[in-house]
Amino acid sequence: MAGILVREFDEERDSNGVTLLESMCEVGPSGKTSLVADLMGDPLARVRHSPSYLMLVAEYGDDSEIVGVIRGCIKTVTRGAKRKQQNSDVPLYVKVAYILGLRVSPSHRRAGVGSRLVQRMEEWFEEEQADYAYMATENTNTASLGLFTGKFGYTMFRAPTVLVHPVHAHAKPVDPQVDLVEVPVDFATALYRHAFETAEFFPKDIDSVLSNRLTLGTFVAVQKSGASWVPGAVPSRLPDSYAMASVWNCSEVFQLEVKGASPVVRAFAKATRLADRLMPCLRIPSVPDVFQPFGVHVVYGLHVEGKEGAKLMSELWWHVYNLAREGGALAIAAEVGPWDPAAKGIPHWQCFSCAEDVWCIKALNDEDAPDWICASPTSTMAPLFVDPRDF
Repeated sequence: MAGILVREFDEERDSNGVTLLESMCEVGPSGKTSLVADLMGDPLARVRHSPSYLMLVAEYGDDSEIVGVIRGCIKTVTRGAKRKQQNSDVPLYVKVAYILGLRVSPSHRRAGVGSRLVQRMEEWFEEEQADYAYMATENTNTASLGLFTGKFGYTMFRAPTVLVHPVHAHAKPVDPQVDLVEVPVDFATALYRHAFETAEFFPKDIDSVLSNRLTLGTFVAVQKSGASWVPGAVPSRLPDSYAMASVWNCSEVFQLEVKGASPVVRAFAKATRLADRLMPCLRIPSVPDVFQPFGVHVVYGLHVEGKEGAKLMSELWWHVYNLAREGGALAIAAEVGPWDPAAKGIPHWQCFSCAEDVWCIKALNDEDAPDWICASPTSTMAPLFVDPRDF
């Protein structure tokens, strides 16, 4: 489309235009109902916490209407393998760039706006010497998949599942035979590096993620014994069975809202909430008021060990659920890779969850790229680490 200018986002000049554009765009599978995101008045909210980031806008016409936006960030992560270094095996790190938040105004789609934005973003990735670029979308988003896999040469790579549980008016009981211990950042950092050293996409700056103000805590669940478990050396002081996860407060980054639901659906959801408040002892699985902006807590770094690991993850999940309830979030969510053993211990609502996420990847500068990109996922692979900054 002639007359399109792609340039770097100017926070003072462009914030209102970007907010208006994104209010018109769905962020989930389309249909009679849609999921809309509100970035809380901060268009840079989703990338501010990454080590390096860029946001671009596309403007059109004499009035400089913003008709497209894209965000990108770059970080160093594990590639799912080790390499020899000074007679020892160390994690193999690569520099990856992530494309997120590509939005095009409904009235300007199929006119090349998205292509112009992706092309300029990839130029920045190459300037920053990133080894790979990747993006995520739903497998039902044929337009986005066609753009990235067709025009830009990305490959469908991984298909993680997003598991979601709504937060009800009542608290969830946690097994009294389970100890839930909040661990300090230095212990969590050491344990994550030990557990995820051969995972895919584990960030080298995990300490920055764990110490970020949006991380509400890191928790370990263990079976109670004669003496309470306390964090010690990693990994020698770990129980045979344990579960571990951290919590990221997305409510301060964005809020979601379900639009387009019928009056019948809204009335049913309201009735469940009313019954839940009036009769909390029945623990009715009520539907929160997701028809106005609501916050989400993301559970990340899920890891289990031992035969009791999945059960301990369930108890840890309910602990996080209760924290979200106290904090005012209406849902908790986690994204897990194929065959992740932690997934077996995550209670979730199927109707709120999504098994349609697709990650696509493209090599920019790595001579060993085919060994990774072309490798099919198997049940023996290490879990996929989902960075909460990418959620």
